[in-house]
Amino acid sequence: QVQLVESGGGLVQAGGSLRLSCAAFGNIFRTNRMDWYRQVPGKQRELVAAITSGGGTHYTDSVKGRFTISRDNAKNTVFLQMNSLKPEDTAVYYCNTGPVLLTWGQGTQVTVSP
Repeated sequence: QVQLVESGGGLVQAGGSLRLSCAAFGNIFRTNRMDWYRQVPGKQRELVAAITSGGGTHYTDSVKGRFTISRDNAKNTVFLQMNSLKPEDTAVYYCNTGPVLLTWGQGTQVTVSP
């Protein structure tokens, strides 16, 4: 059974940085694309960044140049380095595999104050 556990969220002022981590427990990590999503109450979950097993990356336009996704296959962990944070980045952040989704983890709250 695969489990995804996100961590690293918190409260930060605009312009600050956070580094999110997602640990994948179960034998799925090395060959899967890994994605970071975020969700604001009342809105659909949004794909923020993705990284393939070979290291290719994709970002939604609103975070390009500010966020960096990376992965450590040896530790079954994917990271999201978030710099120059804006209040509109406030959301619960989740990771998952792509394109087939697994059960969602609990997410990690990111709050950016003005």
